[in-house]
Amino acid sequence: MSYDCVIEVSGLSKCYHIYRDPRDRVKQMVFRNKKRYYDEFWALRDVSFSVERGETIGIVGRNGSGKSTLLQIISGTLSQSAGDINVNGRIAALLELGAGFNPEFTGIENVRLAASLYGLNSHQIAERLDAISRFADIGDHINQPVKTYSSGMYVRLAFSVISHVDADILVVDEALAVGDAYFTQKCMRFLRGFMERGTVLFVSHDTAAVMNLCKRAIWLENGRMRAIGDPREIAEDYLASFYGESGSRVGGESRKTTTLVSSKVEGKSDVSQPKREFPEYSNRLRIFPFEESRSREFGNGAAEIVSVTLDDPELGRPRDYIEGGELVEIQIRIKIKEDLSRPIVGFSLKDRLGQVLFGENTFLSYKSQLISMTAGSTLKASFRFLMPVLPQGDYIVAAAVATGTQLEHRQEHWIHDALVIRSISDSLSTGLIGIPMDMILLETEKDL
Repeated sequence: MSYDCVIEVSGLSKCYHIYRDPRDRVKQMVFRNKKRYYDEFWALRDVSFSVERGETIGIVGRNGSGKSTLLQIISGTLSQSAGDINVNGRIAALLELGAGFNPEFTGIENVRLAASLYGLNSHQIAERLDAISRFADIGDHINQPVKTYSSGMYVRLAFSVISHVDADILVVDEALAVGDAYFTQKCMRFLRGFMERGTVLFVSHDTAAVMNLCKRAIWLENGRMRAIGDPREIAEDYLASFYGESGSRVGGESRKTTTLVSSKVEGKSDVSQPKREFPEYSNRLRIFPFEESRSREFGNGAAEIVSVTLDDPELGRPRDYIEGGELVEIQIRIKIKEDLSRPIVGFSLKDRLGQVLFGENTFLSYKSQLISMTAGSTLKASFRFLMPVLPQGDYIVAAAVATGTQLEHRQEHWIHDALVIRSISDSLSTGLIGIPMDMILLETEKDL
């Protein structure tokens, strides 16, 4: 095993004995190998691969394909029936909810216990206890028994521990699907930073996450490794197998067209959006209000963002719900605390993986103007646009104010999670976002 290879798996198999009757277990103990009173279930069969230092590997497959079993064996919480596995580095694992936690212990007691199992001494644990508590952000619940925790609180505490134990390898099994939008964004920021120096192995049913985060992907099926390689190719082949291929390619001669149905934009509407008589195809978005008390921010402090709203341009007031394709306006209000010049205000919309879908700032619009602000004054930036159509899920609006230029600037205040937008109903069939259409045209084809 080379220094650059941190995980090496060879011929790994895991077999479970399934007893149809509890008495068969006793019979098996008595007769041992003379007769078999159980059925064999092979959760894994002859799996082999290696992981290089710094790689991020995604594992996909249907339920029951052996993904979680593989991660448990790699993490050392489950022994294999056959094959070899070598790990070079400290592993921190986030597997099924509550794994490794004593339900009778408080959160703090479980943190100390888990951190010690990861190799931290008492001095290191004491130094990091406050940071772990802040990252988990579960308030006084950290002093209560974890048996009283919700699934989301379990994830918060477990992820907080593994993010502070100086691991070389992170192993994650679908746990982030339980967290809320704010915590998921915090975890993604940590993961992306960790990926720059460490190795990540994770299971996900989200093929978009695998394609976005991974260098390679593994496809497990019925306990066997069906493929390993480029994450996009693996994800596409897996989805084709999961859903079944549909459609066929049609060839033919060139055609001429005549208009059958025409839909054209009127005013500022989006013709791709459904009419009111088809509400089941709408893209309804819920807007959660700006929180004044936040821990997801940084900056030098010469200016402070005091509110971020998503407004109705005509009514001039914040909206609780909007539709994808509507004209909206993001307004960012800023309190100036020190005299400053050349302010730049901007925002970005990110998906749950932390990918920036789109954004804008004021720099180019005011590049030729020397704007100066005095302490005690206020500044408002407005951005008006057609809201894209968003697939179901949570989205985050980040907001920031800086001074300087596009290339050289100083961040005065940056809020990672200024607004949460939740897409409740989805009229989008494919893609990260849907672009409002100016025209949609349907035509018939006739032979030349």
